[in-house]
Amino acid sequence: MAVFKGAGVAIITPFKENGDVNYEKFAEIIEDQISGGTDSIIVCGTTGEAACLTEEEHMAVIKFCVEQVNHRVPVVAGTGSNNTRTAIYLSEEAEKVGSDALLMVTPYYNKTTQAGLIDHFTEVAKRVSIPIILYSIKSRTGLNIEPETVKTLVENVPNIVGVKEASGSLSQISKIRAICPEADIYSGDDDLTVPILSLGGLGVISVLSNVAPRYVHDMCYKFFNGDAMGAADMQIKANDILDALFCETNPIPVKHAMNLMGMEVGPLRKPLVPMDPKNLERLRKSMINFGLLKA
Repeated sequence: MAVFKGAGVAIITPFKENGDVNYEKFAEIIEDQISGGTDSIIVCGTTGEAACLTEEEHMAVIKFCVEQVNHRVPVVAGTGSNNTRTAIYLSEEAEKVGSDALLMVTPYYNKTTQAGLIDHFTEVAKRVSIPIILYSIKSRTGLNIEPETVKTLVENVPNIVGVKEASGSLSQISKIRAICPEADIYSGDDDLTVPILSLGGLGVISVLSNVAPRYVHDMCYKFFNGDAMGAADMQIKANDILDALFCETNPIPVKHAMNLMGMEVGPLRKPLVPMDPKNLERLRKSMINFGLLKA
């Protein structure tokens, strides 16, 4: 059974002005997401600035999210690392606090081989019992998970169930589907959600859902309910806002967008810095055009 179907939000981590995690605000955001129709919450991923959290903060944020959600939707915890021992530790702890599944990014910087990826993910998977979704994003890690590697892992490791595909290659996703039809495929690129659904994808792990959860959910389910053209129209309508949300490194624009909407999610953690003023104005205009802000 799939971890989730539809729109999973790659949720941001709100901070106070002094840099501490703002748990009161985090609870508000989680409640807004659930009431907005989000089908799953993915915590401590790229958008959640996990790379800038200490291990203690990382686990505290996951634990808080699990407790706040309280089984209403699945919680998928980001526990990937370029250090296999660290990935095992984070994964074991995330399971202990009640996470429903794990999201495991490819080891960054080390740039191991495909054999190394198989070994790394297998070692982590052996230490937990909950499902694992692999996360392939070469643009950030320098390392692609090849379709044959996905096939090997899904077929041979019982709790590795699929992949978040952010390679940007529909050809690669089509090949995964062809050689490993049992793999659950989730879009890791908001602008390719509907195309990936058309290749058999189960949904999206979405940045856009932070500001438009109902929209992304409805787009997915419009497709699932047989209105492929309607879903495609929604995908196309989102082009401008998606361009703006990714005009600088994620999650810089989306956190600015949430603050423009009055959500008060706080600052970014360095080395991420505030948006260039020209890009911020571009973001503001796109949000007005998309209906997220008033002119």
